[in-house]
Amino acid sequence: MRQQLLTKPTLSKVPSWVPEAARHYLAHTESGATIRDLARHSGRHASTVLRQIRAFETRRDDLLVDEALRRLGGVVSKSRITGFSATEHRMTGHDIRPKNKITLSEARLRAEARRVLRRLCERGAVLAVASDMDRAVVVRETGVGATRTAVVEREVAEALALKAWIGCDNPGRVSRYHITTKGRAALGELLAEDENAATGLREPAVVLTDDGFGTPPPRLAPSDTPLAALARRREKDGTPFLSADLVRAGERLREDFELAQMAPRTAQNWDHFLAHVDEGSGTPAAPGYGAEAARARLIGALRELGPGLSDVALRCCCYLQGLETAERKMGWSARSAKIVLRIALHRLKRHYERLGGRADLIG
Repeated sequence: MRQQLLTKPTLSKVPSWVPEAARHYLAHTESGATIRDLARHSGRHASTVLRQIRAFETRRDDLLVDEALRRLGGVVSKSRITGFSATEHRMTGHDIRPKNKITLSEARLRAEARRVLRRLCERGAVLAVASDMDRAVVVRETGVGATRTAVVEREVAEALALKAWIGCDNPGRVSRYHITTKGRAALGELLAEDENAATGLREPAVVLTDDGFGTPPPRLAPSDTPLAALARRREKDGTPFLSADLVRAGERLREDFELAQMAPRTAQNWDHFLAHVDEGSGTPAAPGYGAEAARARLIGALRELGPGLSDVALRCCCYLQGLETAERKMGWSARSAKIVLRIALHRLKRHYERLGGRADLIG
């Protein structure tokens, strides 16, 4: 019985998003499955399975890959020793304390990958993470410094690295990851699914947010956003249409939007959300990474903007709707959204300046 538990090559507790090569590595190192058993079970040649295992062994130097394998290995080890008696646990020295649970589903990973990989496609963007950080952050180098554009849960970042969608060339105290060729291809497939759903070739999966309503997937190119496109435009005197501080204000609103766990999913009920924005008095800004604190900051900023300005800010800064789409949705005249958006960004910049340190993520 014990030998069967050790050599069984199937890993029922491992999530479906884990690559085949990683599953083979875990089955071999954690469950003791032989190369021959794995090859026979997967229909691969034994030499192919051996190369897969050796490849992941060399990838253990990568911070996120190593931690992903440790997390998954804990699940496999716990599953493997479930059938042991208490005496066998003491004799073998197996640690049966609860391991970190794997809560990342295939659907959530794909949704997060759309968001994070899009950000990493922007010029100068990297995902930064350190061993003592609970979360990773996506930062983008600009002419005036670095701008934080997204916050990523640690297990999501680990999964992206495990699937080789992001890679790190120079690991250090703070490792910086870039999107890989494989990651760009995966993003293209994910966006193609969104396009098929939008054109009726495939029905979109309805995923509701904590508020009970969803949001539409972004329809922009992965390397562009409405703010980035406007920032490249020039006035007649050669000055940018949007200055760097206005772009940062819009990115700051987007950051709180993401932290509030309201990232795009399916059709957004704008009336439902804006009704909450207009209720009551202003909400004081609250520091921290929590969803409630981010939601309070977001609603406070939108209340400061007021009707109209808050609508265009939500659409263009948070949901990344193009200007033409926003104009059509709100019934505005052509080429009016960019002017209103700039006014909203000016007021948003003044709002964050007035808050000062209270607008920071960490109090």
